[in-house]
Formats: sequence, structure tokens, C-alpha cells
Amino acid sequence: MQQEQIFLIASRKRRIAAFFIDHFIMTFLIVSLVFLTLGSIFMEEDNPVKFIITLFSIMIPGMLLYFSKDTFKGNSIGKWSMGIMVRDEKDPTKVPSYGRLLLRNLLLIIWPVEFIVLATSNDKRRLGDKAANTIVVRNPNKPSKLPRVLIIVGAAISFCVLLFLIVGNTMKNSEAYKVSVAEIEKNEQIILETGGIKGYGMIPTGNINSVNGYGQAQFEIKVLGNKLDVNVSVYLEKEPNEDWKIIEMQ
Repeated sequence: MQQEQIFLIASRKRRIAAFFIDHFIMTFLIVSLVFLTLGSIFMEEDNPVKFIITLFSIMIPGMLLYFSKDTFKGNSIGKWSMGIMVRDEKDPTKVPSYGRLLLRNLLLIIWPVEFIVLATSNDKRRLGDKAANTIVVRNPNKPSKLPRVLIIVGAAISFCVLLFLIVGNTMKNSEAYKVSVAEIEKNEQIILETGGIKGYGMIPTGNINSVNGYGQAQFEIKVLGNKLDVNVSVYLEKEPNEDWKIIEMQ
């Protein structure tokens, strides 16, 4: 005879830890989606209305993805790593429907209230659980601790590296950066010092700010030379309906 599984209610600590893991991962995915879709537009867009419309068109599916984080068999990366899962309140062997799991997470919009309710409720359920008739239980078949820790650490490192690359590539595709590179390649002093320019560093550092057509940009660009590599600092400004202009380069 098959032994009946016993589902224990998950602790508040595990639930909170799972929330922060999921929040980090989902936020990163949404931000990456925005960067990849907008490119350098988010830095240099002169039309704020167009920018807002474009941003919302990206954020809506992104937020749907965020609120759907527990809809794969009542699990998410955070919950899987913490060894917990969402189940039906009356029958913990059943996974709630997609609609109920989505409703459950929609109430995270008022997350401060949800945290208070979770911290003070005797049954360890937040408002989303009560609205969707769900509970969060320990996974009796959870994997061992080592692979869960390795996946979390690996994911965090990968996300940080990927975000760094996305931001850097977005900056390199901006008009301000292109103007800077064009000016560097015409600068006789830099050409002489480097012995001829053969390329540029993979990721520039700096920032770009643009509001209502007015912009300021500052870059630290590594110039790779045949004889010597040099770092060049460039400061640019922009007027409405005009191109970027270099104010200072050294």
C-alpha cells in the first residue's frame, strides 16, 4: 500500500527567502527585456511620450511574466530552491489552476501589506493565498541542498555578467558613443601615442542622460593601440533636434 504523503506548512523564513530570489530573477528578466528592446533609445529618446508608450508596451508582458512566476506546477526558482511549493488549500496533492496562481500573485502589488499579513497570520497565509484558496507547503521530494545552492549562485553570477554586457553594449550603440569614437579616430595625438588605433575596449564606462532633447554624456573609453593602450575621457552635450557635440576630450 502506497504511503500517504504528509505536507507540512512552509515556514515564513523560507517563503520570504523564496520571494526575494524570485523578485531578483524576474526583475532582472524584465530589465533585460527593456534594454534589449529599447537599445540606446531609453538613453537618448527626445520624445518622452513615445518613450513611455514603448516602455509600457514592454512592461505589460513583463509584469504578466512576473505574476506568472509560480504557475509551473505551483513552483518557481525561488520556491524550488527553498524546497517549498504552492498547493490547493483543501487538497495539497493538487496544483492550483493557472488563474488561481495568477490571482494569488497579483496581490503582490500591495507587497508591504502582504508581508504584514504573512508575518502576523496564524495559518502563515497571505492575502493572495486566501483569495486563491492556496497554501504553501514544504516539498517532500525536494532535491539536496548542494545543487539548489549552486544553481542560485550560478544564476546570480550569470545575471550580473549579462546585465553588465547588456548595459555596455547598449551604451556602445548610442549616438553619443559613436560621435566619441569618430572624434578619437581623428585625433592625431591619440593616434601618435597609441601607434595607430586597432580597436576599443569591450565595455565602456560612463553615463548618458537625456531629457526633452537636452543631453549630457560622459565616457571612459579604452583605446587599443598597436604600441600602447590609452584611456580617453569624453564629455558631450546635446541640444534639442541637434547632434551630440564633444565639449571636452582628454
